[in-house]
Amino acid sequence: MADRSLQDREQEHGQDRKHAPGAAAFDEVVRFTSDLIRIDTTNRGGGDCQERPAAEYVAERLADAVEPRLLERTKGRANVVARIEGTDPSADALLVHGHLDVVPAEPDDWTVHPFSGEVRDGVVWGRGAVDMKNMDAMVLAVVRDWARRGVRPRRDIVIAYTADEEASAADGAGFLSDRHADVFEGCTEAIGESGAYTFHAGDGMTLYPIGAGERGTSWLELTARGRAGHGSKVNRENAVTRLAAAVARIGEHRWPIRLTTTVRAALTELAALHGIDAPDLDDPEYDVDGLLARLGPSATLVEATLRNSANPTMLQAGYKVNVIPGAAGAHVDGRVVPGGEREFEATLDQLTGPDVDWEYLHREVALEAPVGSPTYAALRAAIERFDPDAHVVPFCMSGGTDAKQFSRLGIVGYGFAPLRLPVGFDYQAMFHGVDERVPVDALHFGVRVLDHCLRTV
Repeated sequence: MADRSLQDREQEHGQDRKHAPGAAAFDEVVRFTSDLIRIDTTNRGGGDCQERPAAEYVAERLADAVEPRLLERTKGRANVVARIEGTDPSADALLVHGHLDVVPAEPDDWTVHPFSGEVRDGVVWGRGAVDMKNMDAMVLAVVRDWARRGVRPRRDIVIAYTADEEASAADGAGFLSDRHADVFEGCTEAIGESGAYTFHAGDGMTLYPIGAGERGTSWLELTARGRAGHGSKVNRENAVTRLAAAVARIGEHRWPIRLTTTVRAALTELAALHGIDAPDLDDPEYDVDGLLARLGPSATLVEATLRNSANPTMLQAGYKVNVIPGAAGAHVDGRVVPGGEREFEATLDQLTGPDVDWEYLHREVALEAPVGSPTYAALRAAIERFDPDAHVVPFCMSGGTDAKQFSRLGIVGYGFAPLRLPVGFDYQAMFHGVDERVPVDALHFGVRVLDHCLRTV
């Protein structure tokens, strides 16, 4: 019913039906999402993943439309790339990327098995349903539909299905960027995961946040050293005590607000939508946290990206209860706003103190994409075309995506994986959460939006 209503709205707004995707595309996107979920591509880190079965599945279906290439750095860690030639040879190419790996899932915690791909009551269930085998399937369905209809986009479209996004990306986007840069010749912009989904902000307000930035990744290893000894003796150089004190300081630290261009734009647009006077974000005394309190549910779109952050996540120390170890370690998940790297490092030096060393385990850059670009305007227009009630706003992602690796090639990335979701569907909770799922109707919406957007952007 919801899907027919969407079609009615398209006709009311003059949608040219001859350019709409065929019925097969809507059947295929559901089947492809379900099939990809059933291919277990769990990435536990440390190289423990096999994306190749999913890559072969995608490549086989792409082959009906374009010529795919499978590229591997490590056996079994396959990536798929392909190029669709556009009608305007003078236009820059657009990269469309999605990853094939998923985070672990414990079946006993789920309502349905996380790798069943079950379609129940109009919803596709399973790990990867939103992160991000849904987008993988939508792109695949659109490309195949174009081949059936003889459609070509305006720009060259480079498609990349990557491995290893849920870990270091060393076998995925990092490998492709470093070793196969020729694949992305002419690409200046990209779209990828985590954006253009329905966010219900209360009082009937429907938002669609488009990713226009990412905080940098700064995963850290802390090491405290001390004097080993008997657990019954006085020890003023206890490595565990030193580590625990440093971890507590890090966890309790209140980072100062550091507003980036993207976050400023988000706060300004959200304030206007909520009927709040334009915030004076250039005033260092302006109460940004107070503004958040007035934004209601919308505040969750920006609150994690106002500051740098550092969250202790792992501890390692000792081997016997009555032995004080000579060293103790911890891991910290640090995230850095664009331009915040120096402050982050200086603060960590202060918080760890003289008895605890820290170093980067994994580090990736922070990103920003212009919200005044023609491409951002086209992404906004595509959402508004198919959901006239939408309010599109930019946002900065608190975490990171493969856009970081592709930025090495000078490619500017946007988060755009469109889904129209019902009230009560918590999209953000689905990422790495239990009972991950996506409505069939949302997949159909995504096919429509991507078809129009990628043909015309």
